[in-house]
Formats: sequence, C-alpha cells, structure tokens
Amino acid sequence: MDKAAVLTHILESRGVVTLLGGELPVSVINNNKYIPPLTAGSREEGDLPSLDHAIQTALSGEIRTVTVIGPEGCGKTTALEKLVVDWAKGEQLQNFSHVFHLRFRQLNSLEGELSLETLIQRHLVPPVSISLALQKPQDVLFVMDGLDEYKHSLDPSIHSLCSDPSQPASVSCIVASLLHGSLLEGAAFVVATRPTGCVEFLSGTQVEVLGFLKPQREAYFNSFFTDPADAKKALMHMERTLGFYDFCSSPRWCWTVCSIYKSLIDSGAIFPETLSQLFVDILVHLLNMLSLNQACNRELVSALGRVASHCCLDQLSSCTKEQMNLFGFKNFLTSVGLFLRANGEPDSKTCMFSFHSQLMQQFLLAVSFFLDTSTCNSVEKLLNKHEGATKFLDLFLAGLSEPVHYRQLEALMGEFNTEQVRDFKCWFESSSNAALKGCYKDKHHRCFHLLHQAQNESLVKEIITPSARINISYCDLSLRDSVALNYVVTRLGQMETLNLYYTRNLTEEKAEALASAMSLSDKIILSQSSLSTGAIHHLASALSRGLTTELDLSSSRLGDEKFKILCSGLRDCKLYKLNIPVCSLTEGSCDDLASVLVSDTSQLHVLDMTFNQIGDQGFVKLCRALRSPHCKLQELQLQNCELTAASMGALSAALGSDQSKLRKVNLTQNQIGDSGVESFCKSLQHPLCKLHSIVFYDCELTGESCSHLKEALMSEHCSLSELNMSVNDLGQEGALLLCQALSRPNSPLVKLCLKRCQLTLTVFERLGLLLRSGTSQLKSLIVGINKVGDQGVKHLWDAVAHPNCLLEELDVEMTGLTDACVEDMCAAIKASKTLKHLELRNNMLTNASIPALIQVMEENQNMQEMNIKYNDIGDEMFDSLDECERIRY
Repeated sequence: MDKAAVLTHILESRGVVTLLGGELPVSVINNNKYIPPLTAGSREEGDLPSLDHAIQTALSGEIRTVTVIGPEGCGKTTALEKLVVDWAKGEQLQNFSHVFHLRFRQLNSLEGELSLETLIQRHLVPPVSISLALQKPQDVLFVMDGLDEYKHSLDPSIHSLCSDPSQPASVSCIVASLLHGSLLEGAAFVVATRPTGCVEFLSGTQVEVLGFLKPQREAYFNSFFTDPADAKKALMHMERTLGFYDFCSSPRWCWTVCSIYKSLIDSGAIFPETLSQLFVDILVHLLNMLSLNQACNRELVSALGRVASHCCLDQLSSCTKEQMNLFGFKNFLTSVGLFLRANGEPDSKTCMFSFHSQLMQQFLLAVSFFLDTSTCNSVEKLLNKHEGATKFLDLFLAGLSEPVHYRQLEALMGEFNTEQVRDFKCWFESSSNAALKGCYKDKHHRCFHLLHQAQNESLVKEIITPSARINISYCDLSLRDSVALNYVVTRLGQMETLNLYYTRNLTEEKAEALASAMSLSDKIILSQSSLSTGAIHHLASALSRGLTTELDLSSSRLGDEKFKILCSGLRDCKLYKLNIPVCSLTEGSCDDLASVLVSDTSQLHVLDMTFNQIGDQGFVKLCRALRSPHCKLQELQLQNCELTAASMGALSAALGSDQSKLRKVNLTQNQIGDSGVESFCKSLQHPLCKLHSIVFYDCELTGESCSHLKEALMSEHCSLSELNMSVNDLGQEGALLLCQALSRPNSPLVKLCLKRCQLTLTVFERLGLLLRSGTSQLKSLIVGINKVGDQGVKHLWDAVAHPNCLLEELDVEMTGLTDACVEDMCAAIKASKTLKHLELRNNMLTNASIPALIQVMEENQNMQEMNIKYNDIGDEMFDSLDECERIRY
C-alpha cells in the first residue's frame, strides 16, 4: 500500500476551522501540537495510559477490534488520524500492510448496492487492489470514525451477512459483515464513537477516553499561546473558574477557551467568571464575526434557539434542511459553519444539521427564551418541555437573567424581554424556597449552582435566609458542588454549620474549593468522612485563618500522619471544641496534640478522643500539657483509649495543678481498676482541683474503689458535682459507702449514676433516706438495670413525694417494675414539685397502667417526659398515648 499517498491525503487541508468545532486534526498534527488524550484504562506507575498507547497495546495482541468511546470533543478524531499518520510514516503499527481510514458519516451517503472491492477502489484513498488485501486479511486495519453518526444498525440479526468481497450488497450489509468478521475475516478494526447503543454489537475491547487532565491542559495552553505569561494567566483562570466541569477534559473545549481568552487578552477585556459569562463572550465573538445588524442578529439567534429546542428533543440531535427553513434559518445558511455542522452536502435535501457543541446548543436555547416577545412562553413550560434533555439550561437562564451579564448581548441583539426575565426570577425564588425547605441535598446544590451562575450577592442573601440555612448534610459532593457551595457561603459571609457528614472522598481539589466556606463556618461536621492528605492541608489552613469554633471528625480514621498536619492549623485558631473519636490515633498523635494544648493561641476547651489507642504513655503526655498555663482545656472525653491505673497518677497531678482548668473527664471503658481510682482520688481532695464531673463507666471497679471515693467526697475541698460509676461491680457494700459520703452536709454532688452496679434493696432504702434527709443536693439519680423490683423502687417513690427531695431526673430502667407500683409512682409524681424526667424503659408495665400514667402526666405540667418504651404495652393503647406528647412509648 502506498503510504506516501495515505500521508498526503490525510494531511491535506479539509473542513472549516470553527470556534466551537475545534482545531482541525490536520492542523494539530502538522503543527506538532498533538497531545494524546488519556483513557480510563489500568494504571501504570500511577499514570493513566494515553489513547495512543491503549490502541497500540490492544492491537499488538490477539484483539482484532478496539472500540474507542468518549464524549464530543475528547480527541477521538485527531487521535485516529494521528494513528494513521504514524503508520504511514513507519513509526507505529508496522505489522499492518494496509490501513484504510474512513468515516461512518461518508458511508451514510452511499446508496444502492456495491461490493467491498468497489467500496475500497472508489471511495477510499488511496485506492488499492482488493486482491492485495485478500492475500493476508490479518495485515489489514480499518480505522473508522464516528459510529454515533451512522444511520444504520450493526445488529447482525437484521442483516444477511456476506463473505465474498466481490459480491454486491448494501453498504449497511458490507459494514456489518466487516465488523462481525464474515467479510475479510481476520482484519482488525479501530472504531471511534460517542456513547451509543451500537457499541453492544461490537466485540473486542473498549477504551474509554477521558481527554485531558490538568497536566495535559497545561501543555495545550503552553502550545497555544506564544507568550508564556498569557498561557499561565489563561490556564490559572480557567482552572479556577471552570476546571471543575467534566467537559474541561475535552481538547476541543481547550481550543474554544484558549481562542476566546486570546481574543479577550488582545482586546484588553476581563476574563469571564462563570460558564454563562464565557458563553456570552463566545456568542459575542461569533456574532461580531458575522457583522450583521441588530435585527438580523436577533433573528438568527432566535432561529438557532428553535433549532436547539428541536435538537434537544430529537433522539438524533439533528434536523433536516427543510426543518431548518421552518425554524427561520433560510436566510442564514451561509452562517451555518459557525454554530452547526453539516452531515452531508449543505445544499442536499438529505443533509442533516447538528450543533458543534451541546453546551452552545443549550445556551442558545436560553438566550432565545429571553429574546421571545410572546406571552405564552414561561420558564416553567420551557424547563418542563426539555426536562431530562438538557443539563445546563436552567444554569444558563440563571446567568442570563442578570443585567451585568446580558448587556453585551443586548448591544448586539436588542433588549431582552423584561417579562421573561421577571418570570425566571419569580420561578427561581419560588423553586429555591421549596428546595431549601426540603432535605434533599441535590436540590440544595442545584439552587447553589444557579446562584453561582447569577453572581449576585444580594440574590444569595435574599434566597439563603437564616431559616433556609438548615443543617442537612452535603455529603459526597462533587467538585462542582464544592465550588457552588463555597460561592454561596462566601457571599453570606458566615455559616453556622457546614455539614459534610459522610463525605467518602474529600479530595484535595474539593477541599481547596471549599477552603473559604470552611474558614467562614462556625461549625464543621466531617464525621464518618474520608479526607485525603491534601484535603487535610486545606482544612488546617482554613481553621488557622477562620471563624470555626467546633470541628467534628468522628470516625474519619485520620491516622497519626494526617492528624499531625491538622495540628498545624489547630495551634493558632478559634477552635473551642474538637471531636476526633475513632480516628485511628495512637500515642504518636499525643505529642502533636500536646503542642496544640500548650500553644498560647489555642482556644481548645473541649476534646473528645474516644476510641483512639493512645494508651497510658500518650495520655501522660496530654496530662503534662494540662499543667501548662496556656492550656484552656475544660472537658476531656477518653472513652476506650486503652488507659490503665498506670496513668491515673499523672491525671491526678494535673488536676491538682494550679494551672489546670479541667472540669469534666470521661474514662468510660478503660481498665482503671480500684488502684487507678485510688490514685485519681488524691486530686479530688486537693484545694486547687476544679473537677466537676468524672465518669468511670465500665472501668473494672469493685466496692473497694468506693472507699477511696468516700474519703474524697467527704473532703471539704472536693467540688465534684457529677459521678458516674455505672456498669461496675460495686455491690451493696460499695454503694453504701457512697451513700455515707453523700450524707455529709453541703455535699456538692447533684448527679449520681449507678446503673448496673449490683445494687440491693438495702441500697435503694438508703438512697431513699438520703433523698429525704434535707442534706442531699441530688437532682439526677440513675439506678437502672438493678433488679430490686417494686419493693426496692418504692423507697424512691416515697422519697420523690417528700418535700425535701430535689430530684429532677430519675432513671429506674429494667428494675423489674410491674403494674403494682403505678399507684405509688403516680402519687409521687403528683406530690413532687421538682421531678421532670422519668425513665421507665424495659420494665413489665402493661396496658392496665396506661390510663393512670396518661392522667398523671396531663395533671402534672411540671413533668416534661416519661419514657415507657419496651414495656408490655399493646398496640391498642397507642392512640391514647399519642394524645399525650410527653410520654415516649
């Protein structure tokens, strides 16, 4: 095969350069500006393979058909032409002796019957003898572009496939026979297409084209602009304002953006800030090229809007010449190349017209809406009509509804219809209000996208009212969503809560886009999220310069390395509360955390480190920080942090320091043991100790620990007001020791939790006496899951009824209560002047008790809540219970 002839043919100038259609492949190849688009193949050394590499790799093996799939403008056509050029130059695919390059679009125009031999000799360049190809079909490669434009089906079941290259048949039959292997068996094929149903009929391997990522875009911009400074300026602006859109990966898009940016640089104009503004600049540029008067421009764009509407709704996204005339395009066919491409000869009745760019198609539809002077068209009708067929129509409408954006167009086409603009704004306001009242984050995000396109700060504040700023989670947001959300928050100036709960992939790019929003948020929720290392850098930076006072990273599994990065932003910020439970932190993180706590600029008051394996050595480091005059920590949650008695001495020393400000410590589910409590209790007797609350829930304690606590609680210096010893085997002896301590005059303890502590009837009797004594300050008593039955709890009912009792909360869950106790319970509730909350879950109350409970709740307005869940109550009582909102069942 004459490779020189192939090279000459493919490199000759064909087609018209258009702003929307992209730079011609021949120009890209001849000027050495070709940059291979990337594919979504298997990664090699962390990089995505190029399309060229993917095709060549596939064809070097047993695969005979490679289907290249990608959206418009992603570089398929240029890549295929470059493939043929490289073959003709002897650089690639030299295992093929014949390479035939053809477009499905040209096959559409071939009518009647002809043989494969005739097809090759008459319609392919250069023509060759079919006999040469037949000698060794496995050395033949067909490079076929534009399957999505092919008007025939490849379904083999509807064709009578042929095998004789000299046998006349329809073109559709020949193509199907080639691709299904019955004709020229063994030949190889590279078929390029946009996503289409025809792909299912092709065998072989599929290659998905991604286009350009940022490095390829940078290379493209550098090759487009002669001035490196212009290239850098244009790229940085495009990445900042548009780089989050998927179509920015398209080489054709890069051509369009570079072309417009160059014209703006040459004229000294400013760059656009949104997609809508960019398309305003594109349309202005195209209309100026036509040099039409204002009336003609308006007529042309209105006609294009009608064509756009038809193409959006038409399955083939195209229209005939006759339809073009009906839409008012008859006088503008000479301008067709700027906006539309002709599939066939423009003068032919069979020629089909379609838009170079789907985005421009939707933009023109939006512009034509605002040019429409009729009163029968409304934005709701427009959007309903094109629902599911357009992705950016409402965004373009939002951008075009603002005068600052459409004045350029009015200068060229006359005034926009103010009624249509007003109609859109009314629709926007009402639909936004409805969306923001709901809890669907996608609808919230769409509202934010529209506001971003409008670029109107007063409109943001008008729509995102304080009542609209509800705390729904914007989890798993895309990069586009991040940009739009950030725009809204920055225009508001401050956000109460930025809820990103369960964001499973917060990348560096998303975090960078959200950086300003994070810095303006009082509270940031990232619980159960996954943050990249780069995202942590941006979060830390936002905290260090921002307003955030509360950060929740619960179950985000940061690990020590990422936490170290976070701490760089915690040393100098306004953060008051930090939640980092289940973050895979170890002793290694405690050095960084300690450095935060001792920073003179740190404002951290509340720290939750639950379920992190910091161990005793890590905790000791934190205890040293607690003794710093700069440490402001008041509350420390350390549930299940693998602590033992060994670190309690360090905690006690910290609490006894004149610098410690710690008020609450939670040591739930740590192996503290009785000896650990003994060490800890020394601090409670220290005159400088300010601790108000300690939780020893499930800390492997026995009654022995109560002797140490009794001594501490009896101390005149003890300021403890809350003690939680639940889920420990204290028994009767230990609990009675606590009761003795509480009987001292002026005991500060107001909350005592002894749930599941093996308490006895005797203990309940002593508690009842204590509550009635007049010396107890207890307002909350939690004694559930102690099997004392009605007899034991009766001591508490008697106490509640006594005027000396100050209880506001009583928890007797799972104590074995029956209906027999209800009379005493109701009498106590009626007599009490303080009781507000009563916990009765998991007992044995039945339907018989319900009327009395409802009645006492209705008569006693002081009671705020009674919980009777998980008792033996039948469904037939639910209607009655529904009428009493303060009973939970």
